[in-house]
Amino acid sequence: MCTSPAVAGGRTRPAPAPPSRTSEARAALEDSASVGLGFLPLGLAFGALVVQSGLDWWWAGLSAALIYGGSFEFLLIGMVTAAAPLASIAATAFMVNVRHVFYALSFPLHRVPGRLAKTYSTFALCDEAYALTSAERARAWSSGRILWLQFFMHLYWAGSATAGALLGSLIPDGVTGLDFALTALFTVLALDALRDLRGDLPTPLLALLSALAARLLFPGQMLLAAFALFTAGLLARHLSTGRKPSHD
Repeated sequence: MCTSPAVAGGRTRPAPAPPSRTSEARAALEDSASVGLGFLPLGLAFGALVVQSGLDWWWAGLSAALIYGGSFEFLLIGMVTAAAPLASIAATAFMVNVRHVFYALSFPLHRVPGRLAKTYSTFALCDEAYALTSAERARAWSSGRILWLQFFMHLYWAGSATAGALLGSLIPDGVTGLDFALTALFTVLALDALRDLRGDLPTPLLALLSALAARLLFPGQMLLAAFALFTAGLLARHLSTGRKPSHD
């Protein structure tokens, strides 16, 4: 007869208690702190751009909270002020944000229970949240920690954008370097991802080859073509490695 591990040796061992909401929120706050530092100058620059474009300050906070599109929001300001057609805005939104379709293939949405929580997690799926949750150390994160992480990132962006709109007149026009903050942030996240690969160099090499091929073959649609080629390469590698005979 098998003996349950909880009562092995005649002693009852209580199951470990699940992490509390407070501990999950604290851990998510620590995880998202570095990203928040990158969001701050970007949000301030976006808020200042909203005001300098002639829109009311509250447009910045409303856009950051309801659209939460990052780079697309910068494009949207110019399109709104130029009275661009809705069809052009929709097409631009699709082209800029189509990468999130590929993120959803490996984002741990299955660990987020409840329809409402899944809906928000899908809406708040940004590049930085994907990069952090796809890392090796995040495989044991609970659903609460993932949701708190996304919420804090959402809050960083909306708060800094609103602050930038309110303080936009105090930011000198000659300030440079704010636009490089996003590039620097993605560079740090990419380096962290490379360390988690543990010698699996074909993945970044495949991404590089996909980008170069898209640049040469489809220069007008490089982003979409690069993602399509990269996805096809990953699927081909998965099928080829899955068919290898076992040597056990």
